[in-house]
Amino acid sequence: MMDFSILAAEILMALLGLAVLILGLALPQKAGKYVNGLSVSGLSLVLLYLALSYSREAGLFNGVYQIDLYGNYFKILFLSAGILVMLMAGRYISRFEEKSNEFYGLMIFATLGMMLMVSAGEFITLYLGLELMTISFYILTAYLKTDKLSGEAGLKYLILGAISSAILLFGISLIYASLGSTNFIDIGASFTSSAAVIAGMAMIIAGFAFKVSVVPFHMWTPDIYQGAPIPVTTYLSVASKAAGFAALLRVFMAAADQGSVFNWSLLLAVLAALTIIIGNLIALSQQDIKRLLAYSSIAQAGYILVGLAAANSYGLKGVLFYAMIYVFANVGAFAVAAAVEADTGRTDIEAFAGLSKRSPLLAAIMTICMLSLAGIPPMAGFAGKFYLFAGAIEAGYLWLALLGLVMSMVSVYYYLGVSKAMYIGENSDQAPVSLGWGSTVALWVCVLATILLGVYPGPLSQLAGYAIQIFM
Repeated sequence: MMDFSILAAEILMALLGLAVLILGLALPQKAGKYVNGLSVSGLSLVLLYLALSYSREAGLFNGVYQIDLYGNYFKILFLSAGILVMLMAGRYISRFEEKSNEFYGLMIFATLGMMLMVSAGEFITLYLGLELMTISFYILTAYLKTDKLSGEAGLKYLILGAISSAILLFGISLIYASLGSTNFIDIGASFTSSAAVIAGMAMIIAGFAFKVSVVPFHMWTPDIYQGAPIPVTTYLSVASKAAGFAALLRVFMAAADQGSVFNWSLLLAVLAALTIIIGNLIALSQQDIKRLLAYSSIAQAGYILVGLAAANSYGLKGVLFYAMIYVFANVGAFAVAAAVEADTGRTDIEAFAGLSKRSPLLAAIMTICMLSLAGIPPMAGFAGKFYLFAGAIEAGYLWLALLGLVMSMVSVYYYLGVSKAMYIGENSDQAPVSLGWGSTVALWVCVLATILLGVYPGPLSQLAGYAIQIFM
């Protein structure tokens, strides 16, 4: 008889999501007072359970579902990001006319979908987790029914997301028709270089490339990031992206034959280069902070893809390390943007003018997070890019590492452009920007993690190193 305690984290997440939704139905007038606390507490308990059972490993249902260090690492990332986003969403969510219990319930189900994705050992399970995550995000993106931009973003995301899911599913069907299995290990063992298999794997990579905003599949990102509520944009940019990369890495390392005629590694390297260049160059001209961070997110996806293209210990460790530190830097930046939007109703860079006088703490945290995203030492982003570029050099992609280094220097211009507005810009409104306790806690966690993981990256680097041993 199977020990269901192995799946305790997933079962608890499903029950928590249902409890939040039922609470809203049972107490329609009072639920709003409790759902934030219940959601944050529930995710914290699941996070504590995963931390205590981190080293537990098991293969369930003949390899369909894998409980291992790799999956647990990313589950901790998703839960950490979810807790931070829910903390920062408290004051922002009060602007919604709709009830907030659906918002938190959908966030929890999106997180459950990510957890299923990262532990999937075969394509059908992965696809079910992917759809649970994306359908939740379709609704969350269009959550502000009175906001035209939110409705437009939700519609665009639904249409483009459905197309990308169809491409991914068609690729899976080609693999199954050719090799007779959906299990990653079995596919890797019988991988051939036939046209159908190569086409199927290319379509699978294209489907994932859409989910993680890799050029040329990035067209949805700026509009959706700008139109969606900031907490949703934040979670999309960190957790959804990490889930896509986590699943793609497992598929690529287990199912794709690295010795096949087709050079998958070179394909990923070219996609990484295009993504880094286009993301950074278009970000230079952005005047809205959400669109700027959207193109920044595209560029960051390119950096993470460098590690996957390298496919060695340095590169893969860099993928996991960078995905984790990216959570803190990006959530910190978006939390400041959410506070400014809640105060001014605007997200253009001019809204940040003079922020250092109105709220020195917010200006300092935004600057630190931007420096980390740019890869400036001693912030955590520097250590992350070091691992990624070292992996690329070791794999023979010196040109890719140099390109990443040059474009990182280019990114400093637009990142510090926001700091310039905050410290040099003038604003007639001198009133302090008010922060809720949740946003304050989230901001402090983000800035401390960004600095500490930059100064002392060893422990997180070791955890990432242990997690990738299943591929080595």
